Amino acid sequence: METTSQAVAQAPAEGGQQVPSARRTVDGYLLAPFPWYGLDEAFTGPRWLMQVGTAADGAVEHGSIGHGDEPSVRNEASEDKEKFAVVVTVAANPSRRSADGTGLLEATSVSSAAWLAGVGLLSFTWPGSMDHSLRDDWLDQQTETAWALADDLDGSDWSTLSLPVDGVPTSFHYRESEFGWVLAGSTPEGVHVGAYGRGMSAYGLGFAMIKDISAYDA
Repeated sequence: METTSQAVAQAPAEGGQQVPSARRTVDGYLLAPFPWYGLDEAFTGPRWLMQVGTAADGAVEHGSIGHGDEPSVRNEASEDKEKFAVVVTVAANPSRRSADGTGLLEATSVSSAAWLAGVGLLSFTWPGSMDHSLRDDWLDQQTETAWALADDLDGSDWSTLSLPVDGVPTSFHYRESEFGWVLAGSTPEGVHVGAYGRGMSAYGLGFAMIKDISAYDA
């Protein structure tokens, strides 16, 4: 799933500091032709914009909404108490021609949501035994692993978890690792939903369509 991200960047700056919330805008989210999802009203904590991703023709294909503590890069040996869950919405698109007619855009699926969620979790993870200079190589290897896992949702690494989506019980693919948890599924509204988190249990979460994404503008 080849996409580019707009300026509302998710990646932490040097030293693990997040891009200031004030830089994140709702503009890219408003361009999406599909509904956005977040945690349902049972979650009463902070909510914040992260990033949107676009296809080769510039169309918004996916984006993320954060809930809870805004995470920094976490060394798994550290004692931080960050609790967060990020919900990724992915447009359910078939394989289709690009806007300029020169090629085909890749189809999206539940696997796309699972991969984006897996990579999102990795972006806030730093193995404690690893030197700073080696982290890029580690991320490349783990990104390939996340893709392989996402491409095999029926494999033994995944279990099934039923969670409500707009109040309707929905089946999700779910897995845990030493870095946190990842899940992915689909909604009746023409989108796939992925999520990842740490310090906040996935069990008991619920998802709902966001009625007014502009309310999230920083």
